[in-house]
Amino acid sequence: MIYEKSFFGYNIVGEMFAAANSVLGSIAADQIIQKGNEGMFDNSVFTITKDNLNSRITQATHYLEEYEKEVARAQGAAGYVFRNKEDALGRIKMLMEYDQNDDRILSLYDRAKKCVKGGAGNIVTVDPTYMVYLENEENLRKHYADVSEKAWNDFLAANTQNKLERMYPTPDFKKYILDDVKDKVVILDNVRYPENQFMGSNGEYIWCGTRSDGMYFIRIDGREWLGPYEAVKRYRRQVDTTMMEVKEWTIIGKITELAMESPDANETQITPPIMAWEVEPLALYVPGHIMAVYDESGERTGKFIDEEKLEELKDAFYTVKEVPDDVTPERLVEIFMTAIKEKNYPLYLDCIDPERRDDPNQLALIMYHWDLHQERFHGEYIHAMVDPEKTVTKVVQGYDDNSIDTFFLDEDEQKKIKEAYGERIEEAYVQTSSIDKNGKQIGSPAKHTLKRVGDGRWYISTYEIRF
Repeated sequence: MIYEKSFFGYNIVGEMFAAANSVLGSIAADQIIQKGNEGMFDNSVFTITKDNLNSRITQATHYLEEYEKEVARAQGAAGYVFRNKEDALGRIKMLMEYDQNDDRILSLYDRAKKCVKGGAGNIVTVDPTYMVYLENEENLRKHYADVSEKAWNDFLAANTQNKLERMYPTPDFKKYILDDVKDKVVILDNVRYPENQFMGSNGEYIWCGTRSDGMYFIRIDGREWLGPYEAVKRYRRQVDTTMMEVKEWTIIGKITELAMESPDANETQITPPIMAWEVEPLALYVPGHIMAVYDESGERTGKFIDEEKLEELKDAFYTVKEVPDDVTPERLVEIFMTAIKEKNYPLYLDCIDPERRDDPNQLALIMYHWDLHQERFHGEYIHAMVDPEKTVTKVVQGYDDNSIDTFFLDEDEQKKIKEAYGERIEEAYVQTSSIDKNGKQIGSPAKHTLKRVGDGRWYISTYEIRF
């Protein structure tokens, strides 16, 4: 018994040799043990002579057939690992070098060429319209970056007189009491969140500064932080997906307390405590992106600059604004994708099965997957192609008017059966293939499930599925 170590443990391979030899003729046992995990073909064990040519062609054909199956399973996906590729191509290459006039060998070469091209993945020509959403988003980001920069400078100017003269070193608590610095405005750059977040004995904070030059503890468990922070999240979801990469913030706030805490995110909090000035946020700013402020009197406790103008600005970018009542399954999937790319959340929501969005928990899950879709259309793929020929529709409940049964039933009989079966529910399965900016297919095709009740409109059930 021979054992081979693999990713899955130890596999028994000795018993495979007899079966392999019966198929591959005179292949030596050591030929079917691939080199490591790469599967490189060892040409030293594939000598070709006039006497063994037929068996060598048979062996090459076997590996090619396995390679063809793997390519077919990949369905145009790029980066797929083909375990039989090297064995198939290596043998066919040697056969071609031995005799390029043998029709059997030429046929293997042609089939192998199709596999190589197919294994490289489907590649399509990228229509410029596929990436317009990225240009629109960048233009919108620039607008908000400009108005936020102006608002930030105005905010700083309005608080100049009450601003702490210098941020670091911080006022030494041994020389100054709270009354000396209370309500003084501080501007804190390069605030790292969530990296520097920690839970103290009196609340939740972000620490910034150093032990040698002093620290500030920015309080983040109150509305003064949560309101503006939620506003920034709305901006990210509705305007600027690049905000997901932001780790550093600029915060303007006022000193409210002198606190002693251990700025340690670990539960054990073994870091020694330190005295620091507690800061209540007034505004959050991410240079080049957005500014958000605490708004005690507004509909929400925070807002980002020009938030009230957002829908008006975005409306000009929308290419689809509603779902037609007679929408086809294929068109609905396209509209759903467009809603994601153009950040049209109301349209995105209207594409989804109402039964999957009828309570707060479901809506929270929908928002979670909205974020995932945004990431994918900005980091993995830029468009998805719908293949109408792969669409399958079937009745999953109720009577099927298109069933062959109708041939054998009159109208009264069909009516009785329909009443007994109850309301008709249909499902459709629509296939999409996503592509990157170079036109290369990303991953295998995805199948989206849609649902229609009675004579109503189609809705997407599996909204979480990637494209």
